[in-house]
Amino acid sequence: MSRKTKLFITPTLATVIGTFVLITAATILLIQAFTSSTVVRQLGGEIVDIGMDSAEIAFVEQLHAVTEASEYTALSWEAGELPFEDPDLLITYLFGMLAPVQQVSFLVMVDDQNLGVDVDRGDADGKLLGGDVDLAKDIPELIKLTDQARQDKAPFWSAPLYMKERKHTYFVYVRPLYEDKTYRGSLMVGMSLDRMSEITWYISTDDINVFLMKEDSFDIIAHPTLDQAFDSLSESMPLFPVKHVPDAFLARFEQMPKLDNASFDLGEDLDLHVGHTEDGQKRFVILEQKNENLLGLPARIGVHFPAEFLDQPLQQVLFAVLVGTGLLFISLIGAVLLAQRIARPVQRASNAAKEVANLNLAAVPPLPSSVIRELDDLSKGFNAMVGGLTAFNRYVPTTLVQKLLSEGRADAPPEEREVAVLFTDIAGFTSASEGMSATETAAFVNHHLSLLGAEITREGGTIDKYIGDSVMAFWGAPERLENAAAPAARAALAMARAVMTDNQTRIERGELPVRFRIGLHMGPLVVGDIGAPERVNYTVIGDTVNAASRLESLGKEIDATAEVVILASEEIAMNLGDDFAQQPIGPQKVKGKAEPLNVVRLLV
Repeated sequence: MSRKTKLFITPTLATVIGTFVLITAATILLIQAFTSSTVVRQLGGEIVDIGMDSAEIAFVEQLHAVTEASEYTALSWEAGELPFEDPDLLITYLFGMLAPVQQVSFLVMVDDQNLGVDVDRGDADGKLLGGDVDLAKDIPELIKLTDQARQDKAPFWSAPLYMKERKHTYFVYVRPLYEDKTYRGSLMVGMSLDRMSEITWYISTDDINVFLMKEDSFDIIAHPTLDQAFDSLSESMPLFPVKHVPDAFLARFEQMPKLDNASFDLGEDLDLHVGHTEDGQKRFVILEQKNENLLGLPARIGVHFPAEFLDQPLQQVLFAVLVGTGLLFISLIGAVLLAQRIARPVQRASNAAKEVANLNLAAVPPLPSSVIRELDDLSKGFNAMVGGLTAFNRYVPTTLVQKLLSEGRADAPPEEREVAVLFTDIAGFTSASEGMSATETAAFVNHHLSLLGAEITREGGTIDKYIGDSVMAFWGAPERLENAAAPAARAALAMARAVMTDNQTRIERGELPVRFRIGLHMGPLVVGDIGAPERVNYTVIGDTVNAASRLESLGKEIDATAEVVILASEEIAMNLGDDFAQQPIGPQKVKGKAEPLNVVRLLV
């Protein structure tokens, strides 16, 4: 049916009189019942998919940092830059590798005789410890990992290892080191259950608890409250069975019945369970059957949340249909009089639904209550649905999706673009965070990243990822820009001004100012959907990214004491106008580049 021939609800209800009113009303209600329940189920499934994908992104970003750092280290060793004969150099390098990767507990690099160096994060005081290590004497639990590395060149994650000296359980990422076909040693990166649980704590909310469960078992790897029970770990119990987890609701998981995924249009790779808390609140548990995207870590992601996130909209729609049927049969006159009252909230819901379809949740006002029960229930159900979407939306790159949709596409095949890339990092973050609690550190980082993110968004940039206290962003994709350098430079300068202004407030409170560095580079990159078919990220890859990161790191050599250092490559500088104050630095040799980069400093 064309748009011109579609009927509007007000004239339809007002003109259909007599016996036809009942027939028409019944038809409308049947259609509404079918479409609403279908839409609500689909939206419920999409909410779950978005939430699980967001949790997976959070974990994959952390694991990716581990695997990438390991690969860079292996390449440095293969290039002869990290000889086992120079333990002091190894320790210094591993210190630099461990410091920014907060989720890592220790690094061990040994030769084919299991002799080498060990760098440990130590207590939660920001100090890193390092020294020589003999696995046979010092960390015998790791010997079986090096034995496995001798048999296969491929990197791998270990099973959970309980270490007696540390009285804790770790998952260890092993990167074998081979010279041609000869085994020469191993690099081992340890992540504790404590560090993994911190990740779940950061991405959980008051209502939504995210956890990691071991593949093919009900043992818990990470949970926001797992730190309360670490003293119970032992060699015989390296992981917590789910019934021992300090979460009274999740502890009863094995007794929870499994529901049909079709009830909420969930994927076949997820299991849906239902249970009740001690105070009678109904909650759902959604658990992956297997996760292929955690870079080999033998874990799967689970989440539990109030059942009303999925139940309430469907129940209220069904209830609204039943109540509406009764009301429509009460009186023919009442149907005509109610037509106009029904039309207005339906139009508001329609407009709000369009905003939801565009992911513009901030522009969706709560639907007002109505004296008509079915409309009131519909408002509550819709408001509850928007609330659930908003809760999951915090983990989804909404602006990126909106940009892609604005270009009339839902996917982005990889293509080469001229892109400007920006990297930031807080100078001396480890020292600055000393004495802070985990909550204070999170608040400090979140506040800092909010300042930077606002300026990136204001200049039309795309935030690629947050890496601890650092930000990576780019301009020139998905939308094409004639000059991506200018908005990137404006964003960098705006960041500097925002942080400097914030530093004045910090100084007035008696706190130390924040010093940070920015690196800018522009060049050809591959941009688009990168990843496996079932899970992709919209990101950029290429040498330009590495160059921007190296420029950011170069800032500490150019001016180690500056409040803000902004270093840009010649490719950025030559595309900026006279309104950008620049200080030439000259050619600079940066790691990973054969030729020096011509560098300029942007002045605030």
